[in-house]
Amino acid sequence: MKNYRYLYLFLLAFLLINCKNKPSEKTKIHKNKKTLNKNKDKHTGWVVLKDLDSTFVFDMRYATTHNFVHKKMYPCPKCMVRKEVAERLVKIQHELQKKHLGLKFFDCYRPGKVQQALWEIKPDPNYVANPKNGSMHNRGVAVDVTIVDKNGKELNMGTPFDYFGKKAHQDYTDLPKKVLENRKLLRDLMQKYDMEPIRTEWWHYSYRKKVFPISQWIWDCD
Repeated sequence: MKNYRYLYLFLLAFLLINCKNKPSEKTKIHKNKKTLNKNKDKHTGWVVLKDLDSTFVFDMRYATTHNFVHKKMYPCPKCMVRKEVAERLVKIQHELQKKHLGLKFFDCYRPGKVQQALWEIKPDPNYVANPKNGSMHNRGVAVDVTIVDKNGKELNMGTPFDYFGKKAHQDYTDLPKKVLENRKLLRDLMQKYDMEPIRTEWWHYSYRKKVFPISQWIWDCD
């Protein structure tokens, strides 16, 4: 009889321990909600520029074959940047509009995998950032941009977008006066709002006051 009593106590203790360790339905629901919220917030802090200002003009070259690799690199055209960058670009747009001008975008956020593909075709750090370190585009803080007039016509910047040569460099001055003025207008406005140029491309500007990680995600096409 004594043995049966010990067996009963053992089974009772076993059941109590298992009930305590087993997560309740309430706990399961809480964990599921936490996971859903985490997934939902995975890409917060990104902005689709056209949603902020419909007057922006877009010619997203890597969503077409009209680019230096002659291949479509994006599933669809979408200009996305970090929130901090978007806020500055809207302010620049408003200043340009006072002159009956506006911004036109060739490229914005670029997935890391696309950077790798571009590097394999053009492994020149003067024009394509090494994917090992990533580019500012991969972090969502860089744009390739120009200025257009009220009719959407691009101002003369001396070279086309993605022209890989000295003529596109910021310090190249053997250009018509009007071209130099147009480049200066773009550069001065971009720098006024913390968007810094690079030496070799008149069209490339990036926000460097905050560090963001390289991203690989590709946006939905809707």
